[in-house]
Formats: sequence, C-alpha cells, structure tokens
Amino acid sequence: MKKIALVAALAALSAQAYAQSSVTLWGRINESVESQKFGDNGRKTVVQDNRSRLGVKGSEDLGGGLKASFALEHGFNADNGTTVGGQTFWNREASVQLSGDFGAIRLGSWFNGSYFATADYVSMHNHDTGTSSDALYSGAGWTTTNKVGYFTPNIEGFHGEFTVHAGEGNKGDERAFDASGNYDQGPLHLGIGYSKQGDNKQYAVRGLYELGEFTFGGYIQREDMVGTGSRNIFRLSGMYTLGASEFHLNYGHAATSANGTDDGADQWTLGYNYNLSKRTKVYGFYTAINNKSGGAYGPSGVSDVLAKGKDFNSLAVGVRHNF
Repeated sequence: MKKIALVAALAALSAQAYAQSSVTLWGRINESVESQKFGDNGRKTVVQDNRSRLGVKGSEDLGGGLKASFALEHGFNADNGTTVGGQTFWNREASVQLSGDFGAIRLGSWFNGSYFATADYVSMHNHDTGTSSDALYSGAGWTTTNKVGYFTPNIEGFHGEFTVHAGEGNKGDERAFDASGNYDQGPLHLGIGYSKQGDNKQYAVRGLYELGEFTFGGYIQREDMVGTGSRNIFRLSGMYTLGASEFHLNYGHAATSANGTDDGADQWTLGYNYNLSKRTKVYGFYTAINNKSGGAYGPSGVSDVLAKGKDFNSLAVGVRHNF
C-alpha cells in the first residue's frame, strides 16, 4: 500500500508540473489576388502573400509569481511555400523571457517596440502587411537581433519596452537602442517610440481615439539618416465599423529630406474588411504610392524595385485566417 501511495503521489506531482507548462502552435495565412502596376510597366495579376507566419510559444509557472516563456516565429510566403529571411528560419522572433511582478526580461531577437507603439498601431486595415502596409515609415536605427530587453508591468494603462542590441564587434554593426511607451485607457491610446544605431535615428509619437463606431489615429515621425539628413513623416488613419464590416481610409506623407532632391512621397489606401469570425476575414483594398521626382518608395513584400519618381498602385481582394 505504501508503494501504491508513493506512485500515486509522484503521478500527482507530475500532473501538476505538466499543468503548469504549456506550448502553443499558432500562425496566420494572409493571401490576396492583386492587379499591380509598377512605374511605366504594364499591369500584372499576382497572388500576393501578406506576411504569413508560423509560431510556437510556451510558458512555465516557476512559482512565486515568476514565469519562464519562449517564442519562436517563422515568416514564409504562402503563395509559393518559400521561406523569407534567407537562411534564417526563425526570422521573425526567437526569444526567451523571465517575467513577474517586476515586468519581464527578454533575450534574443524580435521586432522593435518603437514600431509597434507607433506605425503598427494605426495601420488598422491589414495589420501593416503586404502591399497596403505603410511604405513610408522610417526604420532608421532599427535592429532586431542580439537583443536584451526590459518590459515594464502595466501600471494604470502604461507599459514600456527598453532594449539594447549588441553589435558583438561586427564591423558596421554598432550597438543600438530602442525605447517605446504605450498608454491605453478607455477610448484613448497613446504611444511613443525611439530607435538609434550609430548616427541613424528616429522618434515618433502616436495617438488613437475610439468614438463609438469610429476610430481615428495617426503618428508623426522624425527621421535622421546619415547622408540624407532629417525629414518628417506622418500617417493618418480612420475606421468605421458596421456590424461585421469595417471601412478604412489611410493617408501617409514623407517630406523631402534635408539633403535630398524632392525625394518625398505620398501613400493612399482605401480598404474594406468583412469579419466572418474572430479568426477569419475577407477584404479588399486599393493602395497607391506616389513618389516625387527623387523618391523611390515601394510596397512591402514584393521583389520589384521602383525607379526614382515612379509610382505604384494595386487593387486587391484577399483572405486572412489566424489559427
């Protein structure tokens, strides 16, 4: 009987330990069919991937309010099954984290908090992915690898992220810093972001307000790059919801840089989403990037490169499914 009781006790402890750990496989498939036009080239019809991804995440309760967790995220092209990011398989995130009442400490690689606090937050149409994503936001000072970060706890709606990138002595890869803050309380949402590597840097502020069925948002950014100097960039967005339908309108503008020659651009996006469920939606949009004579901004996620002064536009319908 003692042996049976011992085995039962060990089994109970094992079950308890197992219950305290969890691993989740998740992902997103986001595909569209688009009629695209690059510069003076004729129109072409493409099946366009919009940053599909596959992820694994897990956590373990260590007791005393302390928790260990990890995240692995891989980006791929669902239109042809190929990977993105070259030979880097976990090209979106690979990190480990310890968290508690003090906040969280994270090590590894992940996207910058300064981006999520500003540009991503106001790109409500298609999660800032694909050809309708924000083509004008500046990635000055951006680094995603070899990072150590601290995430504050949520205090009265405020939470922040502070990270340092170690260049590890690699030539041309200097130490970098990224900082961001978010305030979310009721209908008001505010954000600020800053990144710097070497002499390249950017900072931005964001605001978003919910007013019944209407949501209005925008950010303004200051870019300072070696060679081209500084410039201002901004984006405005609006959304109206009606049942399962969402109507979106976005406008962005990049001014001519201090040392540039009419190298600014404008971007317009008109979009519609219909949410079939919390995980699945169908959508359509028209987006256009209009470059000034010296501008060469192009859409995200495509291999074509625009020559200076050439424009891009796309008419698209698509499906996005989260799992």
